[in-house]
Parts: sequence; C-alpha cells; structure tokens
Amino acid sequence: MNHYVTGTAIRELREKKKLTQRQLAETLCVSDKTVSKWETGRGLPDISLLEPISGALGVSVAELLSGECVKNANRSANVLRSKFYVCPVCGNVIWCTGEGAFSCCGVSLPPLEAEEPDEAHAIHAEVVENEWYVTVDHPMEKSHSVTFLAFVTSDRAQIVRLYPEQDAQTRFFIRGQGYLYAYCNRHGLFRVRM
Repeated sequence: MNHYVTGTAIRELREKKKLTQRQLAETLCVSDKTVSKWETGRGLPDISLLEPISGALGVSVAELLSGECVKNANRSANVLRSKFYVCPVCGNVIWCTGEGAFSCCGVSLPPLEAEEPDEAHAIHAEVVENEWYVTVDHPMEKSHSVTFLAFVTSDRAQIVRLYPEQDAQTRFFIRGQGYLYAYCNRHGLFRVRM
C-alpha cells in the first residue's frame, strides 16, 4: 500500500473535531504520549486502531488513509446526481446518491463519468406494458461485456447486474423520467435521458 495514515492527518482531523490529544487517547484507550508520537511522526498507529481512529475523528478509513476529507455537496439528495463506482479487480459495483470515498480490493475507486453512447454502445429502450425493455447490442464475453444496466429517476434507482452468459438486456419499471445507464467493462459508463 502506498499510503498509510500520517501524523499530520491525525492532528488536523483531531483539531477540526476540537479534541485534545488526551481526549482522543482516552477514546482509543491509548496514552496521550502515543497520540503525540503519531502526530510528530515518531510512530504509527497499529492497523487494528485505524477503524477506531477514523470513528473518533468522524471520517472513513479511506479518508483517514488519504488524509483528504470528502465533503458531501449533495444537499438536496436528488437521486439523479447518483454516482457509480466499479472495482477494476473484482468488478464490484457501488452505487451512491452522491460522491463518496470508496475502495475495494485495496484500490481507491474514482466515480465513473457517464458519456453519450457511441454506435457500439447504443442503448435501446421500448415500452412493453408498464416497463422499459432495454437492450444494448454489445458483445457479452468475459473480457468485453456490459456488466450492468441501470435506470435512475429522481427518487429511485434500479440496477441489474449482467454476466457474459447473458444478453445485454433487462426490464425496468417506468417510474417517471430519468437516465438509463450501461457500463462496458472496457469503455466505461454510458447514459441516455429517458
């Protein structure tokens, strides 16, 4: 791992929470001298303390390790501002109603930026009864496939995970206007307005 928690990050986060070294030490069941050693760079916290430290300082473990606080600017909780994160190692998909700090398989995940689909990633949708029948004409091989389709409206998200053995198709209940997303494991995230 390239990053480990720094003394500067612990000190800045502690001061932001208006905690003394003694108060933080009592919360963590360590001595205030131990906290002082961390903050001056003469020692590092044990890995078993990362979660308790992040909890006491009010940040995630990922934020503690990176030394950067992620501020939630998504005040209106509009689901249309959703972000998707995909692990490049295992393929896990994380959906969030705004930006966050996520990691998987030891990798820090950036939010995916959606693009207009090109000809090879065209998203087709037709109404069948009260549902969108969504298809993407795309190869479905292990090394190159559409791994999920999603329909996001202002109050909910529907996500379907796809696998190479399947066709790139699904159905979503029509629940107002929103965006249809398709994620290609080689070319990224594509989005169309519905």
